Amino acid sequence: MRALFTSRTKHDYLSDALTLLRGWTREGEQIRRTLVMDDTQHAALTERVKVVADALRLRPEISRRESETQIRVGHGDDEPLTEGEVLLAARIEDAYRAVTEH
Repeated sequence: MRALFTSRTKHDYLSDALTLLRGWTREGEQIRRTLVMDDTQHAALTERVKVVADALRLRPEISRRESETQIRVGHGDDEPLTEGEVLLAARIEDAYRAVTEH
């Protein structure tokens, strides 16, 4: 059974969920994370994120600069963050651990 949330409760729920995601920062209605990794790890992460993002029908922005991978999740056009976007951020964290813990 799915719980119904009022908009205030939903916002609090998402804010609470975001506090559990270390390293993610909120910029308006987007969240972002910078990860230090090599090119091989970046490629592996990008493939894993694509699979999850496709399943959630989301499009994160992933860019590479020197030894850093930058990820942005959210619309950025004053659309509020969704549960799916926060879930995607959590799955990105899982993928990051998987590709860097070898």
